[in-house]
Amino acid sequence: MVNLKKVKIKDHCEITSSKRIFADEYLSEGVPFYRGKEISEKQRSSAEVGDMIYISKDKFEEIKSKYGVPQCGDLLLTSVGTIGNPYLVKENEEFYFKDGNLTWFRNFDMINSRWLYYWLLSPQGKSELNKCTIGSSQKAYTINLLYGLQIELPDLPTQTRIASVLSAYDDLIENNEKRIKALEEMAQLLYTEWFVKFKFPKHEKVKMIESGTEYGVVPEGWEVVKIDDLYETSSGGTPSRRNEIEFYLNGTIPWVKTKELNDNYILDTEEKITELAVKKSSAKMFPKNTVLIAMYGATIGKLGILSNEATTNQACCALLLKEKEYSSYYIFQFLKNSLKKIISLAFGAAQPNISQNTVKNIEILKPTKDVLELYNNKIELVFDEILSLQKQNNNLSKTRDLLIPQLVTGRKLLK
Repeated sequence: MVNLKKVKIKDHCEITSSKRIFADEYLSEGVPFYRGKEISEKQRSSAEVGDMIYISKDKFEEIKSKYGVPQCGDLLLTSVGTIGNPYLVKENEEFYFKDGNLTWFRNFDMINSRWLYYWLLSPQGKSELNKCTIGSSQKAYTINLLYGLQIELPDLPTQTRIASVLSAYDDLIENNEKRIKALEEMAQLLYTEWFVKFKFPKHEKVKMIESGTEYGVVPEGWEVVKIDDLYETSSGGTPSRRNEIEFYLNGTIPWVKTKELNDNYILDTEEKITELAVKKSSAKMFPKNTVLIAMYGATIGKLGILSNEATTNQACCALLLKEKEYSSYYIFQFLKNSLKKIISLAFGAAQPNISQNTVKNIEILKPTKDVLELYNNKIELVFDEILSLQKQNNNLSKTRDLLIPQLVTGRKLLK
């Protein structure tokens, strides 16, 4: 076992927050201004976050000169709502953050901030953090309670070695995420070139004709149809929570919720249901490569592709192929390209939503089958590579997560 010393975190770093930024200072561009939501997204993925807000460069420089801003190696911790997600500030990152939403750990002494990051992700760290919360309906951390956070700390060289081993996994994951992002951009570019700009192979020989729709002129032989003409739509259901034992306990069938849709492949699900749950509820089995779109709330318009057979809740609309040429790849890229239009079709004030009927009636281009066959041959290679990289990251994450509690608690020694 590693020799561990029990200490209070306040004796080894400064725990603070940010200076108040008012809503009327928010901008649509400038220096990124993160809330807990964005930090949680960044902690899960190195990809860019959505729905960003900003502050002016002048305001940022003023705060930087008077109070300081997050530096490489500093730690932020989500502290209201979705609590307990740590984020380690990277080199050359320039941003500020919302006070109250996040707690800032900086000026570390005899503690490796990267080691602390992994400790906060460990079961032991989460257990200690749970002692620092207030509130019942919405839990939150306070700086005063975090002052009392206790850590069993190995010596600094051991911390550094542990952090190095674990961060190697995160570096591989981050590199794969960059490759995935590049492939997604390639897929979007191909779709745009062929089906927006109409620069598909031998397009010069195809006459353009007026479609009489919002698409304007389209290649001769192409049609503007409804999604319902090319794809079947369906939705799932939620098995009764009153039958938790029969419907959920030891379930083996993946059950997708809209919060798990993130515009990529769905490899696994937070919850699984039983065969009896499928028989006795409106949940349905959907085949591999089914495209899903979220119909309700904050996730409206988010997409997913099933990597394996699965069920979904009722907030997911599933799109199933009628003809193989009109592939999952084509409808996925079409929906991704049409996100603004889809959101504009939402109704309801408290919780905006779209219906299956809305999805069915969206107009979509129906290219000729020979063009789509060429497109599918090209795009399939891109999606296969994305799926492979996602699977690699899934395995890397699982291995890292198994190692974290063993290493940070000293149960596993490094050679």
